[in-house]
Amino acid sequence: MRPRIVRLRTLTATAALALAAGLLAPQPGSAAADEPPQDTDYCGAQCADVLPPGANGNATLAEILSHRVFGTQPAHANDQLGPYDALSSGYPSLTDDKLTEFFNDASFGVRDGQVASVTRPRDDVTITRDKKYGIPHIKGSTRYGTEFGAGFAAGQDRLWLIDLFRHIGRGELTSFAGGAPANQGLEQQFWPQAPYTEKDLEKQVEYIKSTQGERGKQAMEDAQAYVDGLNSYRVKSKNGRYFPGEYVLTGKIDAITNIGEIEPFKVTDMIALASVVGGLFGNGGGGEVESALSLLKSQEKYGVEKGTKVWESFRARNDPEAVQTIHDGTSFPYAGKPEDARGTAMPDEGSVEREQLVFDREGGAKAAVKDPVKAPKKLKPLQGMYDDGVLPADLFKEDGHKKGMSNALLVSGKHTASGNPVAVFGPQTGYFAPQLLMQQELQGPGISARGVSFAGVGMYVQLGRGQDYAWSATSAGQDITDTYAVELCEPGGGAPTKQSTHYLHHGTCTPMEKLERKNAWKPTLADSTAAGSYRMQVFRTKYGVVTHRASVEGKPVAYVSLRSTYRHEADSIIGFQMLNDPSYVKDASSFMKAAQNISYAFNWFYADSRDTAYYNSGANPQRAKDIDPALPVKAQQDYEWRDFDPESNTSAQTPPNEHPQSVNQDYYISWNNKQAKDFSTAGFGVSAVHRGDLLDGRVKKLTEEGGVTRASLTRAMSEAAVTDLRGEQVLPELLKVVRSEPITDPQQAKAVQQLDAWRKAGAQRNQTAAGSKTYAHPDAVRVMDAWWPLLIEAEFKPGMGKELYDALTAQLGTDESPSAGHGPTGAHAGSAFQYGWWGYADKDLRAVLGQPVKGELGEAYCGEGKLDACRDVLLATLTQAVAKPATEVYPGDDSCKPGEQWCADSIIHRALGGITHGPIQWQNRPTYQQVVEFPKHR
Repeated sequence: MRPRIVRLRTLTATAALALAAGLLAPQPGSAAADEPPQDTDYCGAQCADVLPPGANGNATLAEILSHRVFGTQPAHANDQLGPYDALSSGYPSLTDDKLTEFFNDASFGVRDGQVASVTRPRDDVTITRDKKYGIPHIKGSTRYGTEFGAGFAAGQDRLWLIDLFRHIGRGELTSFAGGAPANQGLEQQFWPQAPYTEKDLEKQVEYIKSTQGERGKQAMEDAQAYVDGLNSYRVKSKNGRYFPGEYVLTGKIDAITNIGEIEPFKVTDMIALASVVGGLFGNGGGGEVESALSLLKSQEKYGVEKGTKVWESFRARNDPEAVQTIHDGTSFPYAGKPEDARGTAMPDEGSVEREQLVFDREGGAKAAVKDPVKAPKKLKPLQGMYDDGVLPADLFKEDGHKKGMSNALLVSGKHTASGNPVAVFGPQTGYFAPQLLMQQELQGPGISARGVSFAGVGMYVQLGRGQDYAWSATSAGQDITDTYAVELCEPGGGAPTKQSTHYLHHGTCTPMEKLERKNAWKPTLADSTAAGSYRMQVFRTKYGVVTHRASVEGKPVAYVSLRSTYRHEADSIIGFQMLNDPSYVKDASSFMKAAQNISYAFNWFYADSRDTAYYNSGANPQRAKDIDPALPVKAQQDYEWRDFDPESNTSAQTPPNEHPQSVNQDYYISWNNKQAKDFSTAGFGVSAVHRGDLLDGRVKKLTEEGGVTRASLTRAMSEAAVTDLRGEQVLPELLKVVRSEPITDPQQAKAVQQLDAWRKAGAQRNQTAAGSKTYAHPDAVRVMDAWWPLLIEAEFKPGMGKELYDALTAQLGTDESPSAGHGPTGAHAGSAFQYGWWGYADKDLRAVLGQPVKGELGEAYCGEGKLDACRDVLLATLTQAVAKPATEVYPGDDSCKPGEQWCADSIIHRALGGITHGPIQWQNRPTYQQVVEFPKHR
């Protein structure tokens, strides 16, 4: 079934298409011309990349309607999707010579005969696009012209998306795009994290100018030039009637009269956009109130001493069995558990209330006043410009998990066939149409890079390659967010309540700052939600934004969230500027110095012809002595971050040499796993089994064998991308337990045989042949999908009791298989096996089997630690799983019929506008990916 993209009430689709085709002129800049001269490129055609679905993310109204009626696609909207998809089946026979069948040539410039168009928005810049994929290659003779061209190209490729995200950043999405529940949910999930006023945004600009020296001034000049270029395209597209068609569908511009406006962009819009990007991918920590509640449940179940031990074993903040990026034993202590914590602010039993956000709701979609709109768990597969809203409801997390994304595989030159390092890496930013990232090449004074940038903040390439080096990142998620309990008070000296709006700051009763955002909307062609409005409200203190109310030791408090990057999301622009500067980054050492200027919590990876390197960036606050960062802290001066200044939200930070870092380790892998020994993780789940193990085992084996090539490292990534983590890492222990005695039940025996055959074949979820849409071991995969949630509950819940089990599963879901639409990532999302109880089950089962366990759980669970009883539990749940038909395991949705296994796993790009794309084979890999091997250096 094809979901509706638009709702046209007064015109038939065919008539509207004809009208739009006559009104909307073709985009200028189509005349071919000689390409601008290329800058020095040391990669020798050994750099490649891919960004599905394609470089072009804009579509005129005519193109959207043609897509809706005839299924056509705008040029370069989905031409990288096919090669990307094909790797999942084609990787076993991959060679270096075949890489370009699945990746683009990422050389600088455009080859002779491949120039599709040259646009000159100013005399000092050209935008050259290649024929194959339409990627903009921007070359400026001046710095201003280069950045102007970057902004102009961004408008050509992502104008509508940039506009959407600046409104998300400002908490104004529903007023801009309609009041559908999905849009309201996004607004209500994001705005409280960064409820900035225009003055707040302006202060960020001024802070960079005034505190970051010449580079800070240059960065803001570059940002202004970028905005100027974006606005230039905005005006020209409006006057030329080739603006994105979504502006018509949402009522911003009249298709016939051309009356309406696309609001001018400002530098502060870029700051708002940066806050969205940072909130999605570069934050870590938080959730301390929920952690405290689960700890209290554990102590209630087992008593304080044992309950704390059990909780810590599940928190696993420094699990010795966790796979690590730095695996040579080097220690980087950070955010660990103190022996005797001070200032912890545990809530009184039953006192916690989440802060109210939504008020004065009128019309539109109704929701409870006390809670934000919950994004629907089952999404329509091609969520986009139709009744359910403009944006996919699961773009932001609801369960406290950040989008921990991306992976990296790097091998030192000592272990490669060429003697030069090899890297396969990229960000896993989710599958959207268009992509959140956009491709570009920038060549100008002080800038020489090719890669991707987040749409709207593309002053510099954020992930990509320079003349003789390449870099990428994965989300690190270390703890840079703390929760403080501010004691409430009344200014007249009266008795405070949990709803008081004053708090004690250094002994003075201080008013909270009240911030509001009022939004109203009307029905549009894209969103038929009834007219409505509502108001969002948050209170801000010197320690951050209020998230909960409670009492601590009988006194009313407000829990507030303090993030080190709050009011500083744009500071990282300096680090990106350095990474694009060929006069600055010349080797691994200068790369790490550049990464030190990025305040987001990221793992950065680097490769040139001589070295590989790794550096963990982030504004890691220096906490007061003996503070436990995993739990709420009393808001008192003795417990504040060191040198904390609430006016600027700055503090002392851990010095660069204390951040995990390394040069020329034999190999590096990262898939949002633990960084290094004693570098404590910020959330639950980084335990004995992690999806990083899928990479680590394969790359370690390659390195030990030697002779690693780009193709062999890509094959390792690709195989991991279609492998079921449970089947590879936990199923062996499950089978040992159930086979500890002969299996007499025929159905159980058959299921065990199927599972074992699947395990021996690699536990993969891939097609028998390209396009077959059938798995090689469909029954084993179905049984595993049905068995896992059943066996986890039966293994742990009886021993824990319902309340503790529910509290811990609220912290970390038990399952995130590709088809698990209820998981943190949602259905059809690609990314899988990041959040789950794989490590807990593995430790528990090994203990039952009498095998050694480091960092064991605080209690035995499966059959109370008895092998026979555990076996009974597993076989009973296996019987239940076998009995579940495929239609129940894969219940279907608007994309898939019940029982369609391949379809349930498949990746579907969430539409952020009027263009949609078909499903592709599930693969757990970056959504922009580079394969690089530099043969020489400057």
